[in-house]
Amino acid sequence: MEQQEQYKSLRMTVLMTPNMANFSGNVHGGAMLNLLDQVAYACASRYSGSYVVTVSVDQVFFHRPVHVGELVTFLSSVNYTGRTSMEIGVRAVSENIRLRTERHVMTCYFTMVAVNDAGMPMPVPQLQITSPTEQRRYNGAVLRRQLRREVDRRIEDIRQQGFNEMQRAHPEES
Repeated sequence: MEQQEQYKSLRMTVLMTPNMANFSGNVHGGAMLNLLDQVAYACASRYSGSYVVTVSVDQVFFHRPVHVGELVTFLSSVNYTGRTSMEIGVRAVSENIRLRTERHVMTCYFTMVAVNDAGMPMPVPQLQITSPTEQRRYNGAVLRRQLRREVDRRIEDIRQQGFNEMQRAHPEES
């Protein structure tokens, strides 16, 4: 249990280099998403003690641009665990090395699933809440999980409605 406690969060700092730049001279959003996924993978994999796969990325907020030459620190935590899945929250803070200033630049949430050597989902250790911050994160994760399920239901309704309309318009294709 004590060992699991130390694996609930992960911190990683990366220097933003010119090869990450977009045409505006800022760090490309895709480069940031790649790093976010790596951080979420490392946090979830270390917590679960297994390989993990990314199932979804929710609520990616690009609060401010990131500039080449800055250090970005990714702060990740396991916010929620299901039977085989985990929500990993990631906050990115950019540091201007010369000015010694920091800014919160990104936040997002990943759903990761632990998998065994055959690529099949496997159980993860249940999250033990030990602080008010962890409780707040857990409560938010539960709400996001409910929201994802509602969005999934609505998208399926839209697909079904479109399929039904197609069948009415083109009955010969059914």
